[in-house]
Amino acid sequence: MTRPAPAAPAAVALPADVAAYCLRLGDDALVAAQRLGEWVSRAPEMEEDLALANIALDLLGQARSLLTRAGDLEAAADGAASARTEDDLAYLRGEREFRCIHLVELPRGDFALTVARLLVFSGYQAALYRRLAGSIDPVLAGVAAKATKEVAYHLGHAVQWTLRLGDGTAESHRRMQAGLDAVWPYVAELFDDDELTTRLADAGAGVLPSELRAGCESGWRDVIAEAGLGLPAPVWRSRGGRDGIHTEHLGLLLAELQSVARSHPGATW
Repeated sequence: MTRPAPAAPAAVALPADVAAYCLRLGDDALVAAQRLGEWVSRAPEMEEDLALANIALDLLGQARSLLTRAGDLEAAADGAASARTEDDLAYLRGEREFRCIHLVELPRGDFALTVARLLVFSGYQAALYRRLAGSIDPVLAGVAAKATKEVAYHLGHAVQWTLRLGDGTAESHRRMQAGLDAVWPYVAELFDDDELTTRLADAGAGVLPSELRAGCESGWRDVIAEAGLGLPAPVWRSRGGRDGIHTEHLGLLLAELQSVARSHPGATW
């Protein structure tokens, strides 16, 4: 993933905060891409194998841009002579240094669980990137404008499969409902505000996650009802990913993701 290092556009405001924000969003996309990549050669049909691979590549592209921006702004804020690259951030950080939400790090599960997770994550990303396209940070705005088109496809794909499985056979209906039930305890974490997102929203650089909740939930509710499924009502909720506190699954995912880079330090490809 090594690339030439062009001069980074200056952050309009709060460079350290924008760096931390880009790291969060980049980690979400990177880990989600890795999970979807696990379906290559395992999807239920060849066309779906290609579709999930392409969605994973879209997310990987988002991660590259966001992690590069995070490294550049981090170096600018610290006065460092050189920035950590996208490869450094992807491959050389430990589990507790990642800031992704728990939803994306959950095990692959069956196909219905993957569809449920994609429905939630792409719906959230679609709402987020529509708002971030107006960010005062030029790179965030540019990444969001491009990603908005990508995640619209991701969401449409997830909706299609949710309807197909929910309104299909008794077994596909059961599995789709089980997939929704499994991911729903991890939905609330998407919409947690904190001091970082509050500062960035006030500055016009970021978005308050809580402001996305109503629209996302309305969209999910409509799809779930059309599919003849029930909206889950979890009795607990997940939290902690933004603070580096993760499920036991992230460490195993990173061991696979980072194995080549850590086995051959300094190598390029």
